[in-house]
Amino acid sequence: MITKSVTIKNATGLHARPASEFVQKAKGFQSKILINREGEEPTSAKSVILLLSHGFCQGERVFISTEGEDAEEALDSLIALINSGFGEC
Repeated sequence: MITKSVTIKNATGLHARPASEFVQKAKGFQSKILINREGEEPTSAKSVILLLSHGFCQGERVFISTEGEDAEEALDSLIALINSGFGEC
């Protein structure tokens, strides 16, 4: 499993549209993909309901973990999406 951290940049965090966009991108990969805050249990990044239940906000550091044959590509792609600010920044 590969894990990297990234800070959420967009003002709305991973809520509604950004969460949906994040989950759609995650579902495009075969790898298992998890997301969490430090000290919290990881949750599936392929479920919009689970993602929204965490309420990840602007300025928070999250950890994304991937495992599978396209793990590196998935991780890099999801971090790039968060760093892009989902078009809000």
